[in-house]
Amino acid sequence: MRAPLQRELPDAEIRKWPDEDVSDADFAVCWRPPHGVMAGMPKLRLVHCIAAGVDNILADPDLPDLPLCRVVDENHARGMAEYVLWSVLHFHRRLDSALRRQAEGVWAPSRQRAAGDVTVGIMGWGNIGRSVGCTLNAFGYKVRGWARTPREEEGIELFTGAKEREDFLRGTEILICLLPLTEETRGILDADLFAGLPKGAAVVNIGRGEQLNEPDLLAALDAGHLRGAVLDVFEQEPLPPENPLWAHPRVIVTPHIASTADPRTIAAQIGANIRHALAGEALVNEVDRHRGY
Repeated sequence: MRAPLQRELPDAEIRKWPDEDVSDADFAVCWRPPHGVMAGMPKLRLVHCIAAGVDNILADPDLPDLPLCRVVDENHARGMAEYVLWSVLHFHRRLDSALRRQAEGVWAPSRQRAAGDVTVGIMGWGNIGRSVGCTLNAFGYKVRGWARTPREEEGIELFTGAKEREDFLRGTEILICLLPLTEETRGILDADLFAGLPKGAAVVNIGRGEQLNEPDLLAALDAGHLRGAVLDVFEQEPLPPENPLWAHPRVIVTPHIASTADPRTIAAQIGANIRHALAGEALVNEVDRHRGY
């Protein structure tokens, strides 16, 4: 990040913690800073995350009461949509079944369904959720979304809040989690939620690892209630070799690769916000600390 950020801010002095002294820093650019580090920077005017999720920063009990901004990259959203499309096709076209039969040496073609007969539910209808939903809708899937606050989207059924969650889950065959990590969403993918899905449903988590109750997922898979899961994020990363998710026959594990933002885009947004801060102008993509995003 140092080189693209220096190109955006050629007159800035950029220092890297912990190799250099940052006690007099005016701006902090980070993702997973150790707790208490920014409390030692009394001159800070802005904290800027290099990604969309800021839960790692907000978890710091000593985080200074300063503006906090995040990066929103449309190309990052497109990459997430590609990953979700692949995951949806994996279940829709029954590739999970085909791979198991390949391992057994069994030739058994599956009956195919049209995309319009498959319902995909997306939890989290922010910038990325909307991009993913519209992509799937363009491929003909029946898409429904669930969000904290009321939204409207042409051609897509949207549900709101706890009162409508049961209806949302009941009609969802492939569940995509794209929620931000907040106290309300921590552990949300649990036995209660899985029980609300129809038998044979599948789960894709590219939100946050802390949102998934892993034992509850394994129990739902082993009981045959859930068909399978594609997981890209985990509470502990790297995922330990002894974690049972690695070897489960109905789970696909990927190492947090759903999508990454372009360093040039990250640097451009951070550079622009630093210039806004210096000029006393409104910041872009500022985080509402109460909501967590």
